[in-house]
Amino acid sequence: MSTTPSTDIDHLKHQAAARAVDYVTSGMKVGLGSGSTSEAFINLLGARVRGGLDIIGVPTSERTAQLARSLGIALGNLNDLAPLDLDIDGADEADYALDLIKGGGGALLREKIVAASAKKFIVMIHGPKLVEKMGAFPLPLEVIEFGHGETAKRIAAVVKSQGYGDVPLVLRRKNDAVYKTDNGNVIYDAAFGPVMSATAKLATALSCVPGVVEHGLYIGIASTLIVARPEGIEIIDRSATGKV
Repeated sequence: MSTTPSTDIDHLKHQAAARAVDYVTSGMKVGLGSGSTSEAFINLLGARVRGGLDIIGVPTSERTAQLARSLGIALGNLNDLAPLDLDIDGADEADYALDLIKGGGGALLREKIVAASAKKFIVMIHGPKLVEKMGAFPLPLEVIEFGHGETAKRIAAVVKSQGYGDVPLVLRRKNDAVYKTDNGNVIYDAAFGPVMSATAKLATALSCVPGVVEHGLYIGIASTLIVARPEGIEIIDRSATGKV
């Protein structure tokens, strides 16, 4: 199986980010996503700010906040600024209904709060991340650290009740230690495989598990998908999908 060289992927991420910056105009309140594509966007946005673009951002992670400040982007508090005009972020997977899997970078909770607080949520991806059925990318679930092993058992039972069988759950680790989110929680990654269906029903079931703070299924939230491919940029708007 052939793979896309990392330099080509970086170029596509930059192309998607460059198209996303075109949506930002002076006076806007903008959610700033997390992850490598969002960092490309924030770097481009910073250059526009230095050129006179007047915006205020709301970061979705401490890493994003640090990068934005270093580039001279003014930041504010979501409580004071909502509703935001735009939120611009990446995704780990997206389907043609504009539903997403996010959270590979660990910021899924804040990312979802900011996305839900924006009038328009624009998502940047490169071509291979647009799929017929999601699940090849493991689904992240942010879980309270207290009793997280028992929470994982409840998650597994709920997933099985949804018809997916025994889906492996892996406690995320980093540098030989249990990974902690900016919120002090842990993450389990659920390896469904590319078989997800009835994702809205699955999302609701996972949200009801005691101990689950948030999951990486973003259902019906994205407004626009920017898909960067070697042959060019494709824009998919929710209005064009027939989904509301």
